[in-house]
Amino acid sequence: MTPTLINVHAQQVLQAVQGTHASAGPGPDLAITRSWRRCLDQHRLDPASRRAPDVLEQPRLQDHRAPLEHMIAAARWQMNSLHQQVGRDGHVVLLTDARGVAIDSVFNEAERSEFQRSGLWLGSVWSEENEGTNGVGTCLVERRHVTIRRDEHFRGKHVGLTCSASPVFDSSGELLAVLNLSSVRKEQSLAQHFQAMALTQLSARLIESCFFLGNEPHRYLLRFHPEAGFVGLLGEGLLGFDDDARVCSVNQAALDLWDMTRAQLVGQPLAALVQTPIEHLLSQASVQPGVCWPLRLLDGRLFYAQLRAPLRTSPRTTPSQPRIKDARVCLEDPRLQRGFDRALRVMERDVPVFLQGETGTGKEAFAAALHRASSRAGQPFVAINCAAIPESLIESELFGYRGGSFTGARKDGMVGKLEQAHGGILFLDEIADMPLALQTRLLRVLEERQVVPLGGASARPLDVRLISASHQDLQACVADGRFREDLFYRVGGFAVQLPPLRERSDRDALLDLLLRNEAKGLRIQLEPGVRERLLAHPWPGNVRQLRTCLRTLIALAREGRVTLDDVAELLPDASAVAQNPLHQSERQTLVSLIEAEHWHVARVAARLGISRNTLYRKLRHHGIVRPSRGDPLPS
Repeated sequence: MTPTLINVHAQQVLQAVQGTHASAGPGPDLAITRSWRRCLDQHRLDPASRRAPDVLEQPRLQDHRAPLEHMIAAARWQMNSLHQQVGRDGHVVLLTDARGVAIDSVFNEAERSEFQRSGLWLGSVWSEENEGTNGVGTCLVERRHVTIRRDEHFRGKHVGLTCSASPVFDSSGELLAVLNLSSVRKEQSLAQHFQAMALTQLSARLIESCFFLGNEPHRYLLRFHPEAGFVGLLGEGLLGFDDDARVCSVNQAALDLWDMTRAQLVGQPLAALVQTPIEHLLSQASVQPGVCWPLRLLDGRLFYAQLRAPLRTSPRTTPSQPRIKDARVCLEDPRLQRGFDRALRVMERDVPVFLQGETGTGKEAFAAALHRASSRAGQPFVAINCAAIPESLIESELFGYRGGSFTGARKDGMVGKLEQAHGGILFLDEIADMPLALQTRLLRVLEERQVVPLGGASARPLDVRLISASHQDLQACVADGRFREDLFYRVGGFAVQLPPLRERSDRDALLDLLLRNEAKGLRIQLEPGVRERLLAHPWPGNVRQLRTCLRTLIALAREGRVTLDDVAELLPDASAVAQNPLHQSERQTLVSLIEAEHWHVARVAARLGISRNTLYRKLRHHGIVRPSRGDPLPS
């Protein structure tokens, strides 16, 4: 949007609000008219302002994300589905909190820079008081779905966008989040606009239902609809009640179906609402209900219902000490504890575990800890990094081969990693980098539970538990055609997100563990201020970078003392880095490009218009290392 066009739009906004130009202004939606007036009268915004939207730094963004982790998890799949249904290109899906801060996003990686210029970015603040009339901010004020088309935005800077936004409420009626679909396409048909509106509203309702179902485990959950076949579908009513049969929570569909307000329902005894005897109703409760039965209200209306019994009838006590005890790893962060506990339980039932996390977050250490805690602790733990082995060798490494199978093969052959892991656990790190042809063969092995070495004629039985990992988004790899969709569903049975080091609450304990391991029996003393400096550093290379730094500091220590001067030589000022948005922006750009080009340094350097040596220096400066290892990057 050029400055001239921004100024023209600003003039039209002012004339429309002041009533001096009859033809200007928003369409018939009164919500937009009200919003424009608020922007001028309450927020004192300038429609001609060309400033970029505010973007929160990572620590502040995490403060907004942390309370809504369950919401983000419930919404992620639906956000991906919405993105695919609208055609992906030119669209970004944002999930914001109730203050308008973008806490999750889905977009095409190739369009990252375009969306970033538009402010459609993690951490961006889209409240109405910040950005004027827009999908997210106006939806938060109106508490209903809104669509803001191009010149309906208050600020001229945003007129290139079309936004459809729907509120997401919790079971008590509190507005938790906003689901927003934004398009940067220049022209969209009316049909496309209506499709975007419908899909966004539908997706928001599905997220609400998913969150409701997963967030009420300690209560009875009544699911109902006038038609038996619609119980369990989108339009069903959801009503939670306690052991005293008193209504605690309802969704909007329940209010619509019973034609009642939330105030009329919540807090009421169920016996005052239904004819069906409560004893009979409770007798239908099941942890996994599958049969619908008739439910009649006091006014005679008939519904069909299912009743889920409480999944937890007694309160859990939070242990004072970490539940996971493993001297080799630090798992005191509550997210890691929960992920570890759940991953261990599903793995014991032969459900594959997938570890997602940034480079250096300790995925292999986490997998090894799962092995030590499992019933297969006495059996092999075999790890293979799919990105570290040349494509020509990875097949033989995985499957092994018979002697003389190919030129250069050992006479006595080789047992592959799959067979080596028989009876134990196989860990496939950076599985997204596995060649497509090999993915097909791996899928067959996992399905048939038998392996045939290269050059072999007979299959051998295979009993392994599978853990895989990647720093990449596997769903994005599937969409790009780099990863088989059927293999994705096979290996992604249960996903665990490993937080980056900067977000972990157990950094202090982790520092002590790594220091003990790297000291190897030496007495190491940290001078005053060293610990605080290390804990304050953002560590873009995560645990791997911290371990390397400690190893270097121990080598530099005189008489076992690590000084602040030693730390200052190795690390930039942590506060300066954290407060420098340009530093963070450059790092994000480098990570995006290097991953998009599959770590081909020459191509990345060419795209940036810099030499490879300059690119190497920037990668080292930002602590960006190849996922497989810290070796020099390929050129």
